[in-house]
Amino acid sequence: RMHQRIVLIGAGSAQFGFGTLSDIFASKVLEGSEIVLHDINPQALKRTLDAAQAHVEAHALPFTLTATADRKAALQGANFAIISIEVGNRFELWEQDWMIPLQYGIRQVYGENGGPGGLFHSLRIIPPILDICDDIMAICPEAYVFNFSNPMSRICLTAKRKHPDLRLIGLCHEFASLPQHLPKILDTPWENLFVRAGGLNHFSVVLEARYKDTGLDAYPDIRAKAPAYFEQLPSLRERVEEKEREQLGSTPGAEPALREGASPWPERWLFKVILEKFGYLPITTDSHFGEYIQWAHDVVDHKGILDFYYFYKQWCQVSEARLGPPSEWERVVPIIEGILTDSGQEEMAVNIMNDGLITNLARDLAVEVPATVDSNGVHGIVLGDLPKGIVGLLNNQVATYDLTAEAILKQSKALALQALLLDPVVHSARAAEQTLEMMLIRQEQYLGYLK
Repeated sequence: RMHQRIVLIGAGSAQFGFGTLSDIFASKVLEGSEIVLHDINPQALKRTLDAAQAHVEAHALPFTLTATADRKAALQGANFAIISIEVGNRFELWEQDWMIPLQYGIRQVYGENGGPGGLFHSLRIIPPILDICDDIMAICPEAYVFNFSNPMSRICLTAKRKHPDLRLIGLCHEFASLPQHLPKILDTPWENLFVRAGGLNHFSVVLEARYKDTGLDAYPDIRAKAPAYFEQLPSLRERVEEKEREQLGSTPGAEPALREGASPWPERWLFKVILEKFGYLPITTDSHFGEYIQWAHDVVDHKGILDFYYFYKQWCQVSEARLGPPSEWERVVPIIEGILTDSGQEEMAVNIMNDGLITNLARDLAVEVPATVDSNGVHGIVLGDLPKGIVGLLNNQVATYDLTAEAILKQSKALALQALLLDPVVHSARAAEQTLEMMLIRQEQYLGYLK
């Protein structure tokens, strides 16, 4: 079997580093590979290396591990590079992305991937990702590059605009909600369902669903049964308490993340509106889907979003990252295996350039679509025209994404302001200007390149 060199960029991140290593170590196809861990934080890098080395030795696994803080050295001879980075103090900066626009009256619901918060997150994280991509194109231009970082759509668009030949695939595990929920809604095994979803990352819907045994359309059943199913799901509070029991165990001083009260439709009020008014099932929850819609603030489950954010923040701080069994839903290792074995397998969701895959959406846009995998890489499946209502929602993002990429590539404050003014969530030119000026002060360390 050909020796593979797989580089994990951001390997010091406990969730990403350990999770991806667990998947690699479970792979028979990848046995004999060299795994190179890279991070700019030497302490975090050493922690991941030590734990991984101990795991490899304890289980006599046929993998070679190295670690380096020198990115150019890490990328020498790389066949695959997996990027999962954040810059600075993730939650502190996220809260600025979220709260500062709110202070100026811009009604964004989450502040991570869409709306003004998504813009500032992009302006901060994309320049270092472009530096990584510059090195890949100079050192190992044939390598396949997988991006896990958010905001996914804007990262993929900007990187491909700068480097059209970069073999870049964006991966997000959001689609995993479908195998979890659809079999219960439709009372049939996942293996009996043919499902196609598509759109933009965190802004994607189920476009088609059929029963394989009968060939019948499953969408009438989804529309009829999904609302009642989601109504009876355990509340976020109940789900979090269960997760806390798993994650926190007896961590000294650990406080439960949530207090009294629960959302009747767990973080899915907007979700319900989209299903009922547009007729299609979103594949993600209000916190994500609502970031892209100008009227979302009136209908999302604000309590569910806040509950989830505080739980997620605490979970990241106290959860004990460790090597374990492979994840059920992360797809990077199965895709790498598919490339190496020329499998022809179908993947439910990858983020790649549109180039006519969704025919009534701009070609120069990173879209989330199903794909096939073979020895020549990852190939998007043509979805054709999306329903007019859904494509109308998606089209509201195209200009903002375009201008985000241009602002970064041209290092232009004026274009960053245009990106804000084109965002459907932004209601006021004055609020946009004041928000941008405040963010340039607060995050000068990261946004100072904008002139």
